[in-house]
Amino acid sequence: MKHIKTEDAVGHVLCHDITRIVKDEVKDAAFRKGHVVTEADIPLLLSLGKEHLYVWERQDGMLHEDDAAGILYALCAGEHMQPSPVKEGKIEVLAGADGLLQVDVERLRAVNALGDMMIATRHSNSPVRKGDKLAGTRVIPLVIAEEKMAAAQAVTGTEPLLRLYPYQPKSYAIVTTGTEVAKGRIKDTFTPVIREKLAEYDTREVGHVILADDDPAVTRAVLDFAAQGADMVICTGGMSVDPDDKTPLAIRNTGARIVSYGAPVLPGAMFLLGYLPGNIPVMGLPGCVMYAGRTIFDLVLPRVMAGLPVEAAHLAALGHGGLCLNCPACVFPACAFGSGV
Repeated sequence: MKHIKTEDAVGHVLCHDITRIVKDEVKDAAFRKGHVVTEADIPLLLSLGKEHLYVWERQDGMLHEDDAAGILYALCAGEHMQPSPVKEGKIEVLAGADGLLQVDVERLRAVNALGDMMIATRHSNSPVRKGDKLAGTRVIPLVIAEEKMAAAQAVTGTEPLLRLYPYQPKSYAIVTTGTEVAKGRIKDTFTPVIREKLAEYDTREVGHVILADDDPAVTRAVLDFAAQGADMVICTGGMSVDPDDKTPLAIRNTGARIVSYGAPVLPGAMFLLGYLPGNIPVMGLPGCVMYAGRTIFDLVLPRVMAGLPVEAAHLAALGHGGLCLNCPACVFPACAFGSGV
C-alpha cells in the first residue's frame, strides 16, 4: 500500500472502504475496496474528509481483483451461461437456460488448491432453471500475481469447468399396469403424478393406456407407442417381485437393452431402465413414485430430458446421496438427495 494525497490518487486502487454518512439519509460505503479512483471522484472524497488515501500502486505482473475474477469466470463458463456484474473481485456464473449442470470436480479441486482464489459450485448433475446461480468465484487478495492466474488456466485446460445441457422438447407415452386399475376396482392415481412431473418440462403426451397385468399386452403397448414417435415410454405399476407383477418381463420382451433393474436410491429401488432402438428410454416406475414426494424418477428424468444417456454406472453412483430424508418441507433439488453423482 501507499499513502498519498487524494488529488494524486487518480488511477490508483483503493485498499479500504470509504463510508459516507448523512444523518437520517444514508450510511453506506461511498467507495469500496478495489475501486479505481477517477478524476470525478476527487470532490466527493474530499467532501468526506479524505485528504489522503491508502492505495495500491499498479505493478507489472500483478492483476486487480476484478480483472482476475474475469479470468476465473472464463475458466468456469461454458455455453448457455452468463456472468453477473463483477464486484469486489466476485463474479457469479448464471444459467442462461433450463437444463442439467455438470461440474468437472477434479479440475475444480485443482484450481481451489492453488490458493488466493476460489470457485464454489452447485453439485454436479443439478437440475437448474434459467437465471439460477451455478457458481460463485472470487479472488481472495486485492491484487494477485499474473503467474498465479496462469497456473489456474494451466490446470483447467481448454475445456470449461461447468457444462449446462439444456432440456429438450420430448414426447412421452404412459402405460399404466395393474388388473385392479384396469377393471376399475381402484382409481388410477399414478398417471396424474407422472403428468404433473413431466409438466415441469417441455413435454407432450402422445398416448396413455391402462392394462391388466398381462405382459404380452404391455410389451405390445410399449412397442406401439415407440412406433408412434414417443421419445420415451413410462410404465407404472407391477414392478415388484410378486408373481402377478409382470412389467419388468414385459419391458424385457420388447427387446430393449436393459440398463438396470434396481437402483441404489430410496425411494425407488425397484426402478427399471432400458433403451429401445433409436435411444428411446423405457422406464418402469415402482409404486413409490406415486406417493413419495421425490424419488429415483426425479433424479433420472433431468438427465433424460437433457438428452444424455443413463447407464448402469450413473445409477450406481446415485447411492452416494441416494437416501431421501423425507423432510417436512421439501426443497429438492436444493438438498443432498441425489447429489453424489
